[in-house]
Amino acid sequence: MNTKLKNGIAISILPQILLVKWFGSYPGLVETYYSNGVYTYVSKFFRFLYGWIPFSIGDIIYATLIVIALRYVYLKRKKIKDKPLPIFRDVAMVLSVAYFSFYVLWGFNYFRQPVYKTMGLREQYTKEELMSFTKKLIESTNTVHLAIAAHDTLQASVPYSQAEIFEKTTAGYDTLKTQFPYLTYTNASIKRSLFSTMLTYMGYGGYLNPFTNEAQVNGKIPNFRFPVVTCHEIAHQIGYAAENEANFMGYLAAVNNQDLYFKYAAYTYALSYCLTEIRRSDEAVFKSLYAQINRGIQKDYEELNRFWVSYENPLEPIFKNIFNSFLKANNQPKGIQSYSLVVSLLVAYHSENPL
Repeated sequence: MNTKLKNGIAISILPQILLVKWFGSYPGLVETYYSNGVYTYVSKFFRFLYGWIPFSIGDIIYATLIVIALRYVYLKRKKIKDKPLPIFRDVAMVLSVAYFSFYVLWGFNYFRQPVYKTMGLREQYTKEELMSFTKKLIESTNTVHLAIAAHDTLQASVPYSQAEIFEKTTAGYDTLKTQFPYLTYTNASIKRSLFSTMLTYMGYGGYLNPFTNEAQVNGKIPNFRFPVVTCHEIAHQIGYAAENEANFMGYLAAVNNQDLYFKYAAYTYALSYCLTEIRRSDEAVFKSLYAQINRGIQKDYEELNRFWVSYENPLEPIFKNIFNSFLKANNQPKGIQSYSLVVSLLVAYHSENPL
């Protein structure tokens, strides 16, 4: 590649940033022409291209790029010190291509219309509404738990392999699309991440590869949580980039699945967020509500907590801070706390669609 072309690609990152900021300031346009327009074709194409392959192409690409980058640094180690400008130009060129690809292939979804607007939901809720919903959610969770665990002190033992869970996940979206056609999901591309161990140390349950549109799920997470995490990553595939919205769509897909283990995963997922929100303001009320949950459900929560604690390490906060900054730079001012904003969507939705 000649020098002029390299310089041009490297410099192009500046107008790209301005274009993203400009287009992102018009969520109506993003919703109409990108999220419900260009992106629907792009995502289906990549899911068709890679969905049939049983392992993650995206993870392999990432691993290959890391090796290439390390090799480049090794081979150019002397030039990095003696002639840094060409090296800086090459790095800027790579970043420019990655930046362009990221937003064209998926990233503009961060700037689409908020779900509460497109679904006509209230944005705020009262403390009383949260309390009422959480109590009903506890009742529903306890009921489903007893249907699958036989006794309130037993944990829910999911009888499916992860591959079977992947196969069953689309059923919830098939149900949802009758009411919400924009949640139609075809050409499934859901895979266990080859980097599951690394994801666990980083503190993540999964991720969407924006360049291959593969939904990557952490294969190490406890099985009772696995169905709703899978539904969450599919929500990202469909085009819901905001974490609270992917949480909400993932919950809806799991709770609308006729399989009771998926419903259980959805209810326990939503309940954990609601209880956490209550705990922030009133520890006593939280303890009172938590005591009403079947002991078997509490054991599942305890297992999940032990799982994450067992992988805690000094680098995890660094990864979380990087991701936090990434989210804030992409229209999620609350950063990682955006996940918990799902509570307002849950309360608003179920005020019109009671449990």
